[in-house]
Amino acid sequence: MSSPEMSSPDMPTHDMPTRGPARPGPYAITGILLTIAVVVPLFVPAYSVADPSLAGMPFFYWYQMAWIPITSALVGISFWLVSKEDRRRREAVRDTTDAGEER
Repeated sequence: MSSPEMSSPDMPTHDMPTRGPARPGPYAITGILLTIAVVVPLFVPAYSVADPSLAGMPFFYWYQMAWIPITSALVGISFWLVSKEDRRRREAVRDTTDAGEER
């Protein structure tokens, strides 16, 4: 029971890809940035000292607090890179689909 509405070219099919091929660069950079954000604060021997202090706060505490905005920035950059790559991959499929429909 195939009706004309069911076979409309505007309707997506399951065989049509939703994204183009991925470039490994943005994902590798994202992995490195997120690894830095997780691994560096876990290496406690590097900052388990009292000096230098900042406004009377031992290094151990302010170093950890400094990683909060640093990690936020690294996660934000990672999100931006992956979002940009995803947009590029979606546009690649959209461009090929639009070119195929114009024929």
